[in-house]
Amino acid sequence: MSKTIAIIGGGNLGISIAEGLTAGGFLTPNQITLTRRNTALLQPWQQKGMTVTNNNLEAASSADVVLLAVKPFQLKEVLREIAPAVAQKILISVVTGVSTQDIRAEIAGEPGPAIFRAMPNTAVAIRESMTCLSHHQASQEQIDWVLELFSQVGRVVVIDEKLMDAATVLGACGTAYAMRYIRANIQGGIEIGFDAKTASLIAAQTVKGAAELLLQKGTHPEYEIDKVTTPKGCTIAGLNEMEHQGFSSSLIKGISASYVKIQADK
Repeated sequence: MSKTIAIIGGGNLGISIAEGLTAGGFLTPNQITLTRRNTALLQPWQQKGMTVTNNNLEAASSADVVLLAVKPFQLKEVLREIAPAVAQKILISVVTGVSTQDIRAEIAGEPGPAIFRAMPNTAVAIRESMTCLSHHQASQEQIDWVLELFSQVGRVVVIDEKLMDAATVLGACGTAYAMRYIRANIQGGIEIGFDAKTASLIAAQTVKGAAELLLQKGTHPEYEIDKVTTPKGCTIAGLNEMEHQGFSSSLIKGISASYVKIQADK
C-alpha cells in the first residue's frame, strides 16, 4: 500500500525518519515532503528528490499521511493550521508529552483522523531506534502500515498509551543511561591499560553484542550472565563489587526519578 507522507518539522528527528524510510526502500524520495520555516536548511534533501516547503497546510493537503515532528510548544499552532487537511488521514505524532486525545481536541469533525503517537529514540538516525507506538481510532490496515513504517528505522512495539511516559524513560532516556555505562566502561578500560580509542571500541561493541544476544535469542540477562561467570572467577568478582556499590539499585532509582520528573512536568 504505497502512500505519500508529509513530515511537518524538518529538524533532526524528522530528517532522520525521512532518511530511514528511503534507505530501506519503503518510500521513494518523491513520496516525502519535508517542511521547515527556513527551507534553505533542507536543500540537501530537496536535491535527493524530496519535496521541501514552508507551507504546512499545503504539505498536509497533498499527503496521505502526516507526521508531526515539531517542538511541543509549536504543536497546537501547527495542528490548528493543518486541521482542515487531515480529517480523514493518518496523523502520526512523535512529539513528546502530547496525548492522542490532546491532538484530537484540536481537530474538529467526525470521524476524524486515525491518530498515532510514536516514541522513537535518537538511534533512529542509524535505523536502530526502539519505537513505542499507541493509536486512537485506527483500522488494522492503518496500524499495520504504521508498524511497517517504523520498522524501517529500527524495532517497534505497540503499547497502551498510558505507558507512553514510561516508554519515554525506558526507551529514550535509556539511551543516555546506556551511554553513561559505556563511558564508565571506557574509563575503567583506560585505567587498566587501554588507550581511549581502543577502550571505546571494545566497550561499545561489547554492549552491542550483549544487546543482540537478548534480541536474537530472547533469553533473560541472568541466563547470559551465568554463561560467563565461573566459580571464583574475575567476572563474578567484578559483578559483586558493582552490586555492593549499588549498581543495579542506582540504575533503578534513576529510572524512577526520570519517571517522577516527567509526571511532575505535565
